[in-house]
Amino acid sequence: MGIAMRAAAKYLGQISLGAKAAIGVIIAAKFLVPFTLIRFPFIGGWANFVLDTMDGDLLVPLGLDDPTYQPIDKVADWVTYVFMVIAAKKGDWPIFKWIVGLFIFRSIGQTLFLITSDEIVFFFFPNFLEPLFLVYATILFFKKLDAPAVFAKWQIPIAILIFVYKMQDEYITHVGNIDRSDLISGLF
Repeated sequence: MGIAMRAAAKYLGQISLGAKAAIGVIIAAKFLVPFTLIRFPFIGGWANFVLDTMDGDLLVPLGLDDPTYQPIDKVADWVTYVFMVIAAKKGDWPIFKWIVGLFIFRSIGQTLFLITSDEIVFFFFPNFLEPLFLVYATILFFKKLDAPAVFAKWQIPIAILIFVYKMQDEYITHVGNIDRSDLISGLF
């Protein structure tokens, strides 16, 4: 047995069976929820967003260490991005080319992170794909056939809001490494 396998076995041996089961369920959900994006882009997209926002706060206290969590999270994110592209293509979204371009852009950042383990790459390759997908899926959910016209009318403010939101998000998460729970509780 190799050194890495022995270390993994020792590490997993330190986690209770219940915690292992919970970790398994959460990780499975991270890879299964993206499938819902194809048929239910609004519900699946927002469910995935909530899961991705909370997963680290659940997995790390359960015993999954951060160096193990990060690559799992990034690969699960990439799977989500693939399903976003598929959903936009299948739905014949007018922003499909933007979705593909932002998928490629973020994939470069994901790949660089997996090679270097340096989170700063996410600041330089921000995830504009997910908020664009969520905004369009939300407009589509509520406005149905009028969604392309509504999006076109508001595309500049939407782009500005996505840019500002994601740049602060990438900075807080990957440059400052600031825990949002601490940040929010510090405000009150």
